[in-house]
Amino acid sequence: MKKMFVFSMLIFVLILGACSKKEDTSSNQGSVNDGEKPSEFGSIDHGVDENSDDNKVGFNLSGGTIEEAANVPAEEKELIIKSFDTYIHAFNNQDIDEYMSTLSKKPKSFNLEEEREYIESAFEQFELSREAKDITIVKFDEETGEAQVFANLVTKMKQKSTGLETNRDGRQVTVFTKEDGDWKVNSVYYMEEQK
Repeated sequence: MKKMFVFSMLIFVLILGACSKKEDTSSNQGSVNDGEKPSEFGSIDHGVDENSDDNKVGFNLSGGTIEEAANVPAEEKELIIKSFDTYIHAFNNQDIDEYMSTLSKKPKSFNLEEEREYIESAFEQFELSREAKDITIVKFDEETGEAQVFANLVTKMKQKSTGLETNRDGRQVTVFTKEDGDWKVNSVYYMEEQK
């Protein structure tokens, strides 16, 4: 029973960020080199390569001031925030088809088929909801068609088989790319707050 619970928690942590990247064992997360303290939950890098100028997250997830990107046209800002809201709404309603429609057709950090399997499994095992606060576009690049949306997330989960309830707080950057005129989730970087 304990193994099943640990397995369920692992699946949830992988799904929470909306992707299912296989971890690189040479990661420096929680090392002296990255400035993060090691934790039992760790942080999940969902394809944001901090060593690549093309994929840098617009700020440090472990703290600091969150500043809105100044170069976002009003119309694009509205469309990006609407796409983010749809992504959260679909997750909270456990609408798998709507959730999948918010994802990029060519994601950088996850496989669409694996993502569908993970999200279906999570929805079967848990009652889940996410509340996003402080939603801010922290980086916008019109030339590449990329936007990074920061949010503080409060995730509530209840395991259906046991009734066990857990609340998790975290910080997330959702990276969107513009595809056929719509903003789609391309990768996600999530870090759980340590209490």
